[in-house]
Amino acid sequence: MTPTPSAEASGSAAGVADAGTLSGRRFALALAAILLLAAVLRLLFPVADPPWYSPVGVVWHDEGAWVHNARNKALTGQWQATGDRWNPLFITPVLTGLEYLSFSAFGVGLRQARLVSEAMGLLAVLLLGLGMARVGGRRAGLAAAALLATNFVSVMYDRAALMESTMVSLIVASWYCYARADDSPRWGLAAGAAAVAAYFTKASAAFFLPALAGDALLTLVVAGGWLAREGGAPGTAARTSGAWHTLTGLAVSGAAMAVGFVGPNWQDYRFYNWQISVVRKPSYTVKAFVDRVTWFPVIHDFFTRMWVVTAAAVGSALGLIFRWRRVAPAERVLLWWGMLGIAELLVHDVGNERRFVFLIPALAGLAALLLARDRQLLDGRAGRVGLARAAAAAPVVIGCCYLVAGPLVRVPFLEQLHANVFHAAVRWSAAAAVVLAFAIYVSWPRVPGWLAAARFTAPVGVAIVLAVMSMDLLQYVQWAARRTAKNYEAMLAIGRDLPPGTVVHGKLANGMDLENRIVPLFVGRGFGNYEDRATRTDARYLLTYSQPSFGYESQARNPVTLEVLAACPGWKVIREYAVAETPGGHDRAVLIDKYPNGR
Repeated sequence: MTPTPSAEASGSAAGVADAGTLSGRRFALALAAILLLAAVLRLLFPVADPPWYSPVGVVWHDEGAWVHNARNKALTGQWQATGDRWNPLFITPVLTGLEYLSFSAFGVGLRQARLVSEAMGLLAVLLLGLGMARVGGRRAGLAAAALLATNFVSVMYDRAALMESTMVSLIVASWYCYARADDSPRWGLAAGAAAVAAYFTKASAAFFLPALAGDALLTLVVAGGWLAREGGAPGTAARTSGAWHTLTGLAVSGAAMAVGFVGPNWQDYRFYNWQISVVRKPSYTVKAFVDRVTWFPVIHDFFTRMWVVTAAAVGSALGLIFRWRRVAPAERVLLWWGMLGIAELLVHDVGNERRFVFLIPALAGLAALLLARDRQLLDGRAGRVGLARAAAAAPVVIGCCYLVAGPLVRVPFLEQLHANVFHAAVRWSAAAAVVLAFAIYVSWPRVPGWLAAARFTAPVGVAIVLAVMSMDLLQYVQWAARRTAKNYEAMLAIGRDLPPGTVVHGKLANGMDLENRIVPLFVGRGFGNYEDRATRTDARYLLTYSQPSFGYESQARNPVTLEVLAACPGWKVIREYAVAETPGGHDRAVLIDKYPNGR
């Protein structure tokens, strides 16, 4: 049975009372039903294309590229093939290992590659539900699991053989273990190990390491009484021990990976994780930073799709700020998760929607606390804060208003969200946020007092969760009704057109190699087989997009594909394949013979 949180841990006596009305058996049955629904959504139509008519940022041709070394190992017994300079195992060794296990057990294929993300996505749903039950009560656990299980963006990433689902699942696993460490300290070791594993799945998880370590240190400080004051609660011996075990887990696991993986492969590790992932992509000018801040809630559909969850999470996060000293450490980590995760995005990149995915479990968890435990829009302490103190928090208030207002204000601009129209959406969103914040301060403290007093019943919270689930399921049904499997069919066609062992140039060759046995040569600008792009005469063929534009897979003004073909006068398109990537779903990949008249 899942333990009922104490009043200290939950921060809400009402939430504890609600948890007591839900038996362990009913909780287990409900959680099992949620997991079954999550499994159906993730496993149904296993080779279908990601949504192209309403994209969520899944780039399907990256699937084969990221599992490349696992495919090599399964087919040839070697992680790195001779003459092949694309080796993402130095970026994502954890995913590479899991994909290899899947290929070893079930063979190499698109279904098998996606199986890892599907399994890890289900694990995330389970552990978020169990962890939230410990932190906020069983109803909150079910609400969080249900919100994550049906979240359309999360489901679609869990259906793709990319890094995001495994990274997110390991973050959730680390958070769950940290919650368990509150009364069973040894779980802290697992929390630290899982956080490090998440980082070595995708470096985007870097924000979670200081979130976890920082909260463990804060727990020790609070437990020592240095920050305790009236109304605060010093930690128990188990909580203090759990914090120490967590820090130990982080240190030992980090040291083990440094000695066993990073050190022996330092040059490759540095090149892939710094030169490719950091230096090559984002800009760090003041203008770029301002753009990222202003674009954050407006540039993608991410927050618009889950607006109710976002708004509830913002209200819950503000409540945690008021009572951070006396909540369970794992509940506090949800706040760090959101804050530091957003900070990483603003510093690094908001242009790719896939970078936002790690926020979904934190948003679902925070929203579940508000909807299923606290059942009030704002903590009651907010109304008792003086105007002067409230004014000092104006940047936070305006930021929260922008995060809530932006996803709604952008809706009228969706049909033409580009160039000047996009900038207009940003300006209107910012104006709405400022007006909303101004209205809050002008009416202070009446508005926060009213929001704090506006409590709702448990059935209303359940109804809101069910409504959010219904909206996500509707998006899923719309996708399922219009789904295609063009990319899978194209992979099979390539296998019929080219014999096993055929060397094929191009990034798209890596993206389309999971249902055939071609030998792909990845060519990126400045990495992969870039240096010998014009001299690889053993690669007679090349795969690239012709629609929506020639060389589209590089998403650059001057695709590397053109440089490869420039060294091959007389090249000829010999086959065309229907694929689905951009809105409309009518894209084309082409197989090019680089030497139709001989070398």
